[in-house]
Order: sequence, then C-alpha cells, then structure tokens
Amino acid sequence: MALQRVRSPELEHDVGRTPNLGYEPAGTYGFVRFLEHGFPNPLVRWHYHEEYELHLIVATRGKVFVGDYIGQFEPGHLVLTGPRLPHNWISTEVPEGGVALRDMVLQFADAPLRQAAAQIPELAEALPLLERARYGIEFFGLSERMRERITRVKQLHGLQRFAEFTELLGELAGSNDYRLLSTVQLQSFDDDAALARLSGIVDFLTEHYSENFSMAELCARLDMTESSFSRYFRRATGNSYTDFVNRLRINKACQLLMETDRYITNVCYDVGFNNVANFNRRFLQIKGMTPKEFRRQSEARFGQVTNG
Repeated sequence: MALQRVRSPELEHDVGRTPNLGYEPAGTYGFVRFLEHGFPNPLVRWHYHEEYELHLIVATRGKVFVGDYIGQFEPGHLVLTGPRLPHNWISTEVPEGGVALRDMVLQFADAPLRQAAAQIPELAEALPLLERARYGIEFFGLSERMRERITRVKQLHGLQRFAEFTELLGELAGSNDYRLLSTVQLQSFDDDAALARLSGIVDFLTEHYSENFSMAELCARLDMTESSFSRYFRRATGNSYTDFVNRLRINKACQLLMETDRYITNVCYDVGFNNVANFNRRFLQIKGMTPKEFRRQSEARFGQVTNG
C-alpha cells in the first residue's frame, strides 16, 4: 500500500539565518531584524516561521503563495504575514543571471509587542493589524513609502530604529487600502470585548467546521436570536454565516489538496460537504479555479522556476 505524500511547509529556524543569505548578523539588531536578498536564493522556498514578516518585492514578477492563497506579484508587492503562516514568492520573469535584490524584509516577534501593548496604550493600536496578519495582508499604495521606511530601519540602530519601526507599524495599521489573502476574512474591532466574542465564535467554527450543525444551534450556544446573530456576524466578518462556514471548509480543503494526495472526492467529504458538485461549485466561486487546478498550481510553490 502506497504511503500518502505529505507536502508541508518547512519551519525556518533562527540558526539558519546567516549573513551570507542576507540576514543581519546576530548581535547587530534588537527587536526588528532586516533581511534582503535577490533571486535565485535558498530562502525562496515554501516555509513558515514564528515571526511576523513585512515583505516588499522590488524586482521581478511571478507567483505568490500565502497560506491557501495563490496569486501574481510584481515590483511594489507589499505583504504582512503572521506567525506560522506559510508563504513563498516564485519569480517567473527573471533576467538571465537573476537579480541581486528582489526582497526587502522586516521580521519581528509577537509576544514582546503584545506584552508592551498591555502597558503602552499607543502600541495597542497595532493589535487589530496583527490579528489580520494571521491571514496575510496585501497593502496597496504604500510601496514607495514602505521602501523608504524599511531602508531607514536598516540604517538606524537602537531606539531610533524602534521609533522608525513604530511609525511604519502605525502607517500600516491606519491603512484602509488592503486585502486579506486567506480564505477566511476577519475584520478587527476597536472594542476588545466584541473582538474577544467574535474570536470565540470563529474558534468554535474553526474547530467544528466539518460538522453539520445549524445556525440555530450556534445561536442557542451564544444565547442570541438568529436575526441578531446574523447582523452581528455579517458586520464582523463581511460574510453571512453560511458563506463563512463554506470558506472555512474550502480553506481546509486547500490545505489537504496542497499537503496530501487524497482524492478530491475524499477531500470534499473530509471538510464537511456532502455533495461533490456543490463542493466544486463553492471552490470555484471562492478560489477562482477548480480543486484540480488549485492542486496543480500549488505544486509550483516547491518547484524550480525557469527564467522568463
């Protein structure tokens, strides 16, 4: 009996972050670490890590993979990814010999920032941004300013570097011109209690997405009427309850299609759909391609790309 092939992302460890790959040397940076590299480069692979990463592409065009998102990128592509969110940028249009600089990157940890935000109210303004980053955020209209800010972060040290970083973070947090790249879109609240309540709902749905429970059953758990819950949920997520659950299921289906060789029919039932035709229709509606085409395209996140 053949074993299933598993195609999981690689966990990036700090020990492998060496200057010859483009990282700042250990001991020369504080909370924020700068990285830059060209293409091709060993860092271009399907991977994840514990830090947030602000990623600016300054050269070449190609295909981007963030979580279950597959899209195109070009110079000026600006994305913030959250901890443990797999990602990769594969250049498909590259001059002969490659390029010396393709990526400008800032990495920073989650826990210190949240701990500081608990004591410094101004830093707490960035928390909704960090929540959105769990799904990957693509920003528009900020590329030139972010390149200038990232360059200044690279050049500065100590408190001046951190001050520049907080200004950068504040600009990202204040931007309304962005899109979330994952299947599930979760909007943030200024009200911590409302955000906590929504997070509880999302956590429950994420854990039980494959079960056939009704909105009425969920409302009974929350002690809310269906009409109140529907209004609240749509305002919070931008989706109806049914659409949100379908997106969760499609999100899990994408993971199975990317990381296993399970038959598409089996994936359909694994994630909670009881009708293959409905699964295919929803998948096409949400991802813009069929499950078969998604699996084919997702293979490129590992592949060697030839110059265009």
